[in-house]
Order: sequence, then structure tokens, then C-alpha cells
Amino acid sequence: MRLLDKSPTLRAVSVPAVPSPTPLRTMGKLWEAFFLYGMSPGFYTTALSNVVHAHGLSDEWVARAFLATPLAAMISPVIFAAMADNRFAGQKLYGWISLLSAVPLAAAFYALDHGARPELFVLLLIVSSIVSAPMSSMLTGIAMAHMHSGERDFPRVRLGGTLGWMLAGFLLSYALHADRSAMAGYAGAVTRVIGGLAAFRLPATPPAGNSRSLRTLLGFDAWKLLRERDHLVFFGITALLSAPLAAFYMHAPRHLETLGDNHAAATMTLGQFSEIAAMLVLPVFMLRFRVKTMLMAALLLSTLRFLLFAVAGETHSPGWLWGGIALHGMCYTFYFITAQLFLDRRVPLGVRNQAQGLLSLVSSGLGALVGTFSARGLLALAMSESHGGWTTYWLAQAGCIALCIPLLGFFYRGLAAAPVNHDS
Repeated sequence: MRLLDKSPTLRAVSVPAVPSPTPLRTMGKLWEAFFLYGMSPGFYTTALSNVVHAHGLSDEWVARAFLATPLAAMISPVIFAAMADNRFAGQKLYGWISLLSAVPLAAAFYALDHGARPELFVLLLIVSSIVSAPMSSMLTGIAMAHMHSGERDFPRVRLGGTLGWMLAGFLLSYALHADRSAMAGYAGAVTRVIGGLAAFRLPATPPAGNSRSLRTLLGFDAWKLLRERDHLVFFGITALLSAPLAAFYMHAPRHLETLGDNHAAATMTLGQFSEIAAMLVLPVFMLRFRVKTMLMAALLLSTLRFLLFAVAGETHSPGWLWGGIALHGMCYTFYFITAQLFLDRRVPLGVRNQAQGLLSLVSSGLGALVGTFSARGLLALAMSESHGGWTTYWLAQAGCIALCIPLLGFFYRGLAAAPVNHDS
């Protein structure tokens, strides 16, 4: 079994045609970790804009709150990943990060709920995000280190994160009735504590490297990946794609409310239903299609998602918006999960955690930062007189992703896998 997309500068690696299955006990622990990881932000991310508005703050503070994650992702993922690659056991570092990030997260929503200055709310949210930003890439690295076949097994355990996110949305809307309440943040913090404690039960994941140089420990080795053309193109496209994704999380819930949907947190989980289906078919697709094909399909679906949003803005019908949200899971899986598998197979063992951290930096950091800043100004312009409202806003986001399609098609090369040498 081989990935169908290889770097022209790296040697193809032969692997067994049928890898032995990853032990069920290991799969179960990894699935549990992803479930709790996905459940925590599932409580408050999709509800954040509505919670901030419910406490009397303006769109300006919504944008500032959403800046917390991209600012944090520019700082910590690669550094913590370098520590996991070279100094500390991955599962222990992940567990402590999860526990420590829960404290400022709960404090942020407590400050919001009790009328503290909004600057304090945003500051605490930034602190929590700086600590928690490496969690996704680190958990991915831990999982990849213990799987016998990442293409086959990773989508299965990553599905736990999808289900955790979905359950959080339903609980918030229909059990806690807290779509506009600080309870969303409290629930996220409690779940993060549980996830941190559970992380210490993960399989031992010692560092693969042993470098003690300051350059390595600060994560600078990951930037060497950009010397290869395909990696540079891939990370550049990822940043461009992530800008409209920030707008999706910021303003889709608000658009839902304007169309009369009062359970936006639950409605946003529609994307996770298609994500489940995408996760189940991804192992088959990864064996049948090149990585470039998978990424192109994700970009086309992402463009279609925002075009459906634009139709909802024109027709004032929530059905189009629901359809676009439902596509989100496929868009995310076919691009970002494929990307994580792509990096795990294409970079040296000693910098794999850093490569995943670099992916977080350009997607959740650089791309989301640009997207958050631009979304605020673009929405204000679109909502002003005679500028098209939601239709214009979502068409602009669709155009940004559509630009990525010819860029990836022309500049990303990749190579089909060479025949396996059974004698090697």
C-alpha cells in the first residue's frame, strides 16, 4: 500500500501491502482523546459570536474574540511540537497543555458573564488559546506514531473528534439551552480538564529526536520544509483556504439567526454529519486517488459551500445555508485530514510533529488571522447600503477559495508512486 503522491525530492518508501491492524486498545484510547478534544471547542466555538452579542458587545468585540485563536496559532504550535519531537513525552505534554488551558478559558467566560471589561475577556481567551493551540497537531502526531497504517486508521480515530464536536453542539442547544450563554465556555473548560486527565492514559510517545539546539527547540527546523516546491505551494494554498474558513465560524451562526434559526450551535453540527461520511470513505479514496486530486476536490466543494451561502443571502431561505453547512464536513476532511496524512508520510521522522505544528500555524494562525481581519471589514462593507448584504459577503469568500484551484493545479507537481520493489 502506498500514497499516490510523492515528493520529487524524497525517496518513495515501500510498506507492506496489508499492514497489521493497530491494537484495539490503542485505537480506543486515541479515539477517546480525539472525542474529548473535539467536544471542548464544540461547546463554545460556534456559539461564540452569539454569546458575545448576548452580553451586549458589538461586532468589533466578536472579531477580537475570534482573533484569539489565530494569534495563538502564530506563536505556540511549532514550538511545542519541537519539544514533543526532541524533549518530552508527547502524551504527557499534551495532557498538561489541556489542563492548563482550561483555567483561563473558564476565567474568560466568567469575566464576560459578570460584566468585566471586554478587554479582560479577550485577553484571557488569548492566553487560553496560546496554551491550547498546539493540541490538534500534537494529538495528530501522537496518533500517527502508534498506527500501523495512518491512511486506514487515522480517519477512524479522528472521527471521535467529529462526534465530540457534534455532541457538544446538541447538548448546548437542547440540554443546556445555552446558545447565548457563558455556559458554553464553562462546558468547554470542564471537558478540556477531563481530556487532559485522559491524555495521561495514552500510549507512551517518547520524542523521536534528541536535539538540544535552541534553533531546533524553537521549531525552526520545520521551516526547512518550505524549501521544497510542493510543500511551499501546499502551505500557501492552505493559508488562502483558511481565511474564508474563519469567516465561516464567525458569521455563519449570525446569518442563521437572521434567518430565524435560534439553535445555531446545533445547526452548525450539520457539517459533522457529512464529515462522518467523508471520514469513512477517506481511507479508500487515499488509496485510489493522488493527494493533489483530493485537495482539488476539497477546494471545489469549499467554493460550492460559500456559493450556497450566497444563494441563502439572496433568497432569505435558510435551506441553502443548511446545505452549505452540510458540505463543510467533506470540505474539511478531504483537505485537512488528507493534509495531515500527507505530511506524516512526506517529512522525516524527527520533524513530523513540527510539520503538523506548521500546518496549524498557517491554517489556524496566518490564514485565520487574515480571514478574521478581512471578514470584519468585508461584512461591514457588504451590510452597508446597496452593497449586497450577505450575498456579496459570501461571494467574496467563495472567490478567495476559487482562486486557490488554478494555483494548486498549476504549481503543485507531485509524482505518481513508482512500482513497489518487493526485493527491497
